[in-house]
Amino acid sequence: MQGSKVVHGLRGYYDGVDAILSFHPFYMLPLCNTVRWDTHCGAYYSRVYSFVARDAAEWSPSSSDAPIPAAHTSARAPGANVALATMLALTKATQESMLAHVGGWSLNEAILAAGNFTADNLPAPLAQVQYAWRVPDVAMAESVLAVLEANAEHSAAVAHCDVSGAWVARNRPGVVNHALAEVVWRNLQDAGPPHYGPDAIAVARELQSELGVEPMERPFLPDCEQLVEPREAERRLRELMPSWQRNWTSDDYVEMSWYAPTARFYVARPVLRAPAGGGAYPAWVMNALGGIPATIDPTVACAARTLAGSMLDLLADRALLDRARQELEQRLEGAPHRAPLLPRDHEPPLDFPWPEYVTTARGTHWSNPFC
Repeated sequence: MQGSKVVHGLRGYYDGVDAILSFHPFYMLPLCNTVRWDTHCGAYYSRVYSFVARDAAEWSPSSSDAPIPAAHTSARAPGANVALATMLALTKATQESMLAHVGGWSLNEAILAAGNFTADNLPAPLAQVQYAWRVPDVAMAESVLAVLEANAEHSAAVAHCDVSGAWVARNRPGVVNHALAEVVWRNLQDAGPPHYGPDAIAVARELQSELGVEPMERPFLPDCEQLVEPREAERRLRELMPSWQRNWTSDDYVEMSWYAPTARFYVARPVLRAPAGGGAYPAWVMNALGGIPATIDPTVACAARTLAGSMLDLLADRALLDRARQELEQRLEGAPHRAPLLPRDHEPPLDFPWPEYVTTARGTHWSNPFC
C-alpha cells in the first residue's frame, strides 16, 4: 500500500535522523546485489473513491408510481454499483489520455466493496474502488489524479450518488545520495554476494524435479551469486527508459530520502535458472525458496553483514555523515516538493472494511463487515 512511511514522516519519526539504510530483497534485474545510484523509485499515489447512493426517492417521479412502495416494478435510482461500473469503464476509456505513451508508468485498481447483500429492487448503498498509480515524477502523478477526480465526479452524478476520496499514499520520488551509496557498496563488496551450498542446491533441484524440469547442476540464476557495481547497474537500467526519465518503479522508502540521507540496496533472493526452452516457474516456487533456511539464509547473512558494516562506518566517521547531509541539502535546494504531499494531520486509512474470516460448522467463510 506504500502508506506507512509517508505517515511516519508527517509524525516526525525521521526528524533528526543522520542516515537511513534501506534494504530490499532483489525483485528485478539489474538491481541485484547492488546499490541504487541515480535512478531511484518514482512517485506513487493511491486513492480510494467511495460512492454512496443518495435517497432513492429523489431520483425520479416514476419511482413512486407503483402502487406498493419499493415494488419490483418501480424505477429505482442507479445506485453505487452503477457509479462503480461507470468509473471503471470511464477510467479504462480515458487511460490513454492521461499521460504520454513513454516512460514506465502504470495504473491499477481494486474493488473494495460493491453493493454487497443489496436486494435487487434497491439501489446499492456503497461501492468503493482503490486506484494506485506508479509514475516517474509528481507532475505525471498529478495528471493522472486530475483525470480520476473528474471521472469520479461524473460517475457519481449519473448514478445519483455522492463521492468522496481518501488518500492511501502520496509519495514523492527518491532523492539520490552518492556519499551514502558508496559506503553501502563498499560493505556489500566486503560481505560478498549470496552463495548457495550443497543443501540449497539440493532443495532447488528437488523443486525443479517436482515441476518436471530436468534438475540442473547449477539451478540458481547466475545473477544471484554476482555483485553488480552500482554505476554498471545504473547503465543497464537506463537502457530500459527514455533519457528524460529520472525515476522508475515505486516503493515508499522514497519518502524517507527527503528527511535524511538514504541509501537503497538489494541483495539477491534465491531465484531458479530458467528451464531450457524458456518459460516461467509458478509463483509459489520463489515464495517457497524464500521460506527454506538453506536457500534464504545466504540472503539474510549478506544483508546483515552489509548493514552492520555500513552502520559501523557511519558511527565511526562523523565527517562522512556530514558529507551525506550536505549532499542531501544540495539536492533538495530549490526542489519543488520539499514539503510532503499530504497534510501534517493526515490519518492513515484504517477504517475501510476488510473481509472478516470466521469458522463455523459449515467450514471457513468470510463476509464484508460493512454489510
